Amino acid sequence: MEESNDTLRSAKFKEAVCIDAQRVYDSCSSKDCLEDLQVYFPMSKRPIIEQCANVRLRSVEVLTVYLNMEPVAFNKGFYSIDMTFVFDVSLDVYTAPATCPTVVNGISLFTKKAILYGSDGNVKVFSSDGGCGTPASNGTRTLPKAVCQVAEPVALSARVCDSRPDCSTNFKIPEDICEHFGGDFDFGCCRTVYVTIGLFSIVQVMRNVQMLIPAYDFCVPSKECTPVSDNPCEMFKHIDFPTDSFFPPKVNDTDGCGCGCGNKTKTTV
Repeated sequence: MEESNDTLRSAKFKEAVCIDAQRVYDSCSSKDCLEDLQVYFPMSKRPIIEQCANVRLRSVEVLTVYLNMEPVAFNKGFYSIDMTFVFDVSLDVYTAPATCPTVVNGISLFTKKAILYGSDGNVKVFSSDGGCGTPASNGTRTLPKAVCQVAEPVALSARVCDSRPDCSTNFKIPEDICEHFGGDFDFGCCRTVYVTIGLFSIVQVMRNVQMLIPAYDFCVPSKECTPVSDNPCEMFKHIDFPTDSFFPPKVNDTDGCGCGCGNKTKTTV
């Protein structure tokens, strides 16, 4: 990276070029503690949950985020972004004390809304990519694009209890998610698992614009592609000898140190 920056500083400005790029008009970040999200399970896993005595949260993964964007009425240029997060929740389910757990996966849902500025466009965009001109949108104006970035969720806690009076959901589970879990989901209301998840996310609203930027030169590759041999022994020759595995580093050779290392002071005798 330093070499690339030095090359850029030494290069001379040649011309200003116009590029078509995605410009971020507005964005916001969120740190959400999602407490007591209900977990929904496939029908084949419901008997295990009904016999559940205790649960432990193993991990949480974001399967997908569904985004729906609409212009905000009476506030030109602003858009409402509705986001539905679908989590793959992995649990250790204990059916009796002092027994080995059964790993069961289900899904949890979380919905939130953000209002961001995305400017206003009153043009239709046509492209030759499809062989003939086709409009990019059927509306009278082009909408910006909403993008949601999500970090790996933090699995905080899980508990099992009797269901609340209304434990169903109005969200229809898409077929591809049902296939991922091996069948349709059961929304029965006997025993229910609730999880608490920490979530970090960034929402951006961007739009295609033409921007004028300085150009220094074409991006010519600075190294040559070297052929890779299919011979496993040839590949093995390029692997460095694992010296650290045979000779573990001493405490003075590592960055970390024992408790209280940050409080040590040098004493001069």
